Amino acid sequence: MRTRVKKPEVLAPAGNLEKLKMAIRYGADAVYIGGQAYGLRSRAGNFSYDDMKEGVAFAHHRAAKVYVAANMVTHEGDAAGADDFFKNLQAIGVDAVIISDPAMIMICAAAAPGLPIHLSTQASATNYKALEFWEKIGLERVVLAREVGIEEIREMRRHTDIEIEAFIHGAMCIAYSGRCTLSNHMVNRDANRGGCAQSCRWKYDLFDMEGGKAKSLIPEGGEAFSMSAVDLSMLRHLPDMIDAGVNSLKIEGRMKSIHYVSTVSNVYRKAVDTYCADPEHYTFDPAWEDEIWKVAQRDLSTGFYYSVPTEKEQLFGKPRKIPKYTFAAQVMSYDPETKMATLQQRNNFGTGEEVEFYGPGFVHFKQTVHDLFDENGEPIDRAPNPMMTCRMTVDQPVEPHFLMRKK
Repeated sequence: MRTRVKKPEVLAPAGNLEKLKMAIRYGADAVYIGGQAYGLRSRAGNFSYDDMKEGVAFAHHRAAKVYVAANMVTHEGDAAGADDFFKNLQAIGVDAVIISDPAMIMICAAAAPGLPIHLSTQASATNYKALEFWEKIGLERVVLAREVGIEEIREMRRHTDIEIEAFIHGAMCIAYSGRCTLSNHMVNRDANRGGCAQSCRWKYDLFDMEGGKAKSLIPEGGEAFSMSAVDLSMLRHLPDMIDAGVNSLKIEGRMKSIHYVSTVSNVYRKAVDTYCADPEHYTFDPAWEDEIWKVAQRDLSTGFYYSVPTEKEQLFGKPRKIPKYTFAAQVMSYDPETKMATLQQRNNFGTGEEVEFYGPGFVHFKQTVHDLFDENGEPIDRAPNPMMTCRMTVDQPVEPHFLMRKK
């Protein structure tokens, strides 16, 4: 009877240094970030070399890893300076780089020998022969195409030893493996070189041009058409992912907030630990899914893992009503004698409102804001100013870096 399974890595996104630290505090084993060149998220904030040094030191001190995405599709001239970039990453102590372009793989291998290379999902690895090829080239890990199913992953694992990374949560690109040219056409921004404008998320009128005349196919009062997919969530199916041999469970979202990063990392950390501790007696906790919905932006599906998605996995028609929660404050300190927490405000809140505190280890509690004081100790009704310091009485002990949300 099986009592233990190999625990996979929980890999979280980090668009900046604050998100990196929050993801690791909330349970991520590793984070993936972008530098200031060669990536696909030009608007994610991204990391200077100094930020990377601080982030890597923070992660390594907590036994976590940092991977840097350099996964753009390079045209002539785009790779200029990449050799120095990879040398600097290796000197900083980055644990791996994520690359899709074979030219960039060659540059990295030559400039920074020994720096582990992970194949990006943009390269569309969908079968074990492809994995064998990349393993022979010298890559340590392959991030699978999002179009791969569970049975295909099992087949890959039976034939190869290379590490397998697969997405388990987050936004899904409507194009194959993210190789989209909608932004190029719509706004002259190259999505494959870091400029995606998310044109598929826009709302469109849909017309029938029969006879040269435009006739709207959207009924009066109906929802506008988009070319957009719902989001991925494999939370209920983590045992399948782990048993299939996935080494790293990847969360999408380098553009997302620390509210999103902390919440999703916290949930998957708890679920993975619970299953791996006792797979024979594992039961899914609905509270985990309730937590995920607090940061969800769209409906959720299992993507391609069990079948090819249909129109039900696209954003057609009236969207599901999703409860909206706002990240209100971060705990800076707590005085156990007075039961007062010092907070840094992130969104307007005030006395009489119900709020929820949460922290690492899936700790939660709700309460009403009984009182509120400014940094000088003067009573106030609301905390309206961004990043202001305020204090309030809390019903249960909290710790620095606990977060507070409100519905």
